[in-house]
Amino acid sequence: MPATGNDDAVDVSVVIPAHNCRDYLDRCLTSVLVQRVKKEIVVVDDGSTDGSAELLDLYASYHKDCVRVVHLEGSGGAGRPRNVGIEHATGRYVFFCDADDYLGPEALERMVAMGDRNGSDIVLGKIVGHGRRAPMSMFQRSADRVALADSTVYNSLSCFKLFRRDMLQRHRIRFGEGMLVGEDIIFSVHAYCHARVISVVADYDCYHLVARPDGSSIMQQPGSRDPIAWLTMIREPIRLMARHVPPGPLRDHLLRRHFRLDAFAQLGSVFLESDDIRRKDIAREVAALCEEWYTPGVHERLGSIDRQRAGALDDIDRLVRLARIESATVRRRLTGLRWDGDLLVVTGAARLDGISRDDGVAVILRSRYDPHAELVVPAQRKGGEFAARIDVSALDSGIWDLRIAVELEGVVRHGRLGAERDGDITRPAPRLVGEMAVLPYFTRDNGNLSIDVGGHVVDVPGVARLRRTRWSLGHRLLVDGEVSVAGATPPAEAVRQFVWRERRTGRERTEPVTSLPGGTFTARPAIGRLAPGTWDAYLELDLGGPPARFRIEAEEEAVAPPRRWRGAALLRSVRPYATARKGRLSAVVRRMTARSIARRILR
Repeated sequence: MPATGNDDAVDVSVVIPAHNCRDYLDRCLTSVLVQRVKKEIVVVDDGSTDGSAELLDLYASYHKDCVRVVHLEGSGGAGRPRNVGIEHATGRYVFFCDADDYLGPEALERMVAMGDRNGSDIVLGKIVGHGRRAPMSMFQRSADRVALADSTVYNSLSCFKLFRRDMLQRHRIRFGEGMLVGEDIIFSVHAYCHARVISVVADYDCYHLVARPDGSSIMQQPGSRDPIAWLTMIREPIRLMARHVPPGPLRDHLLRRHFRLDAFAQLGSVFLESDDIRRKDIAREVAALCEEWYTPGVHERLGSIDRQRAGALDDIDRLVRLARIESATVRRRLTGLRWDGDLLVVTGAARLDGISRDDGVAVILRSRYDPHAELVVPAQRKGGEFAARIDVSALDSGIWDLRIAVELEGVVRHGRLGAERDGDITRPAPRLVGEMAVLPYFTRDNGNLSIDVGGHVVDVPGVARLRRTRWSLGHRLLVDGEVSVAGATPPAEAVRQFVWRERRTGRERTEPVTSLPGGTFTARPAIGRLAPGTWDAYLELDLGGPPARFRIEAEEEAVAPPRRWRGAALLRSVRPYATARKGRLSAVVRRMTARSIARRILR
């Protein structure tokens, strides 16, 4: 839905519940006041006793045009203040912000632009955490439109989003009241069920989620994630979702989120910390949820450890073992990295911390740009060591990140490989495998092991060397040369073209090239047709990724002499030469008229 034509219309109503948060109000309110949209700020004071109410009234007196304060008796949760804020809102959109958090300066401007461009009912803006964990999976890239069934947006059930107010009013979407936690889950689930268009702004830090240093916020309280209370609470949003979404793939996709992040999450670290009686109570509550909502479609969408849990809810000891496996750190160390022909041999040590056994180890190569593409290489074990032989010819073009996978009791745990390694390990030399350049490397940020197939982020080493040049008919420069890549001869079909590139403007002219046996090549570039300027010569190859270009190295004695000729009242001159420092083939091209020649003589 596009913006209205009314210049006085409010774009966004920012609703802020506030309870005893005076120390954070200045930062929060200032971050909203600087937003470059037509806005109103509705702050609902929920019975504050620390001076927050007085500070809010001061803001309202100084910003009468956009700050409105509503005072309530303490309600004990954020649900009622947010609902009151919705009733007072007049904007086309509503955004919810907690008083201890703050917005990026361009947050609302970017989200409103996204919403107006796409007619969005919900716009997710990237959330970043400061001492608190922020959701990440749905913010990998910005998107004009995402579908619930094909995305991870439903993983984020907080209310820190932009909502179209008309949708909230039409469907009477409100927060749960009288709840310590979970009121926003009810609201967000209901909103997702009615949203026709959902958009994501992922290229800007929109919302800053802040942990209070004194640990006084509701979500930082020890009882805020009591497992039994959480499992009881989550029933209502699941039932709400099921009333709107019929059985089928979409419902199974949404239920997957609830089982993975709400139900089976209670069988992890909190389960280990509980006593035997408490563990039985937690398992019983999870089993009750499974009996009502766990379907074959949910099962096939879950990871290995949650599938194991679903089948072990009557076996507390096994649930404990699974929790220990999940919580154990994958200890791994790279001890060797070398080529054996076209096989990359990776050796190391891997185990689950605190657990003396496993059922197998494998090295997994996962495509960085296609999460569904992976190669699993079983490793041979000898004592605590492993060895995997990777056939790199099985890898498609792209970046492949290496992980170690340790399996125990049907659960597979992963860890990136390479950051922890013996001090004498260096990256193996690049290798030409068939027509592909294969370049193992350690990432700059974390030192993890990856393989670049095709030269996407790592420069392909190669040498193109001039053997001789000579002039031919049509003012063509006959060029004979030889090329090698990673110390090997590339296949003839990899040699693509000869390229002249003008040094100042970046303008390019390409010429055909003929590849000959033994890594030699020949070209007949029409150098006389080049525009005036200084042109540098390259040989371009296709090595499985972006075009790889190599400057053509030259010695002065292999370069043909300058040539001049007249044509159409012009004097043309071309001077091929080897550059002074690095000895690379270039050419200076000039065109002069009789008048310009006379001026030079008389100068």
